[in-house]
Amino acid sequence: MPPDRSEPEFRLATPDDAELLLDFMRDYYAFDGHHYEREKARAALVGMLKNPAFGLAWLVFDSATPVGYIVLCFGYSLEYLGHDAFIDEFYLIGSHRGHGWGRKTLEFVCAQARLHDIRAIHLEVVRRNTAAREFYRKLGFQDHDHYMMTLRLTDPLPE
Repeated sequence: MPPDRSEPEFRLATPDDAELLLDFMRDYYAFDGHHYEREKARAALVGMLKNPAFGLAWLVFDSATPVGYIVLCFGYSLEYLGHDAFIDEFYLIGSHRGHGWGRKTLEFVCAQARLHDIRAIHLEVVRRNTAAREFYRKLGFQDHDHYMMTLRLTDPLPE
């Protein structure tokens, strides 16, 4: 379904949207090559949706049809002098990529972040996704000479 001539519409997600968001998450994780376990994803998602201090999620609509979602998680950074946020997940169905919907979604989220006094927005991109990297660069996101590294606290530290 190609996007119609309408503009994207955004609605703040609630716990009632969990099943729809989980379906989008499944598709996004398959696209990006992430491991997906629905029940674990549900627990994390509903926990965030019930506590807006953790972050906010919006559904993206083409008229009445949901076509994606974006999640902004909140943090704090001395380096960036205050509140910062992480675009934790951003997914549009394939038919809505390359038609300006990504740009408009990010413009919307940046405006929302400013309302929350966010000073910087971070995101990560799978290295092989060169189209996404170029898209974000064109919008002003900068690649710092840093690697994002993660330690899952469910794993023990090596000896």
